[in-house]
Amino acid sequence: MGISISTAVRQKLATKHSVTEDEVIECFSSRIANGKFLKDSREEHQTNPPSLWFIGTTDAGRRLKVVFIYCSDNKEFVIKTAYEANGEEVRIYKKYS
Repeated sequence: MGISISTAVRQKLATKHSVTEDEVIECFSSRIANGKFLKDSREEHQTNPPSLWFIGTTDAGRRLKVVFIYCSDNKEFVIKTAYEANGEEVRIYKKYS
């Protein structure tokens, strides 16, 4: 099981969101102990396989929303984006996870 980040997404994370690949990995580690993945059901975000997301915490304490798809064929999490979570996203995650 691995995490895959394309070059284009890695560049977007760095330039637009100031998020590193290490921070994304840290968020996966922190999420395992305290929450589920939620499905993004908004019509404009529909993908096959479905887009999933969660709120995780980096080692430095940043709360990030991580959006990904899970490819079961090769058991890989393909990152779509990650950015600092806003209050509403945190509220939704706490309520439904």
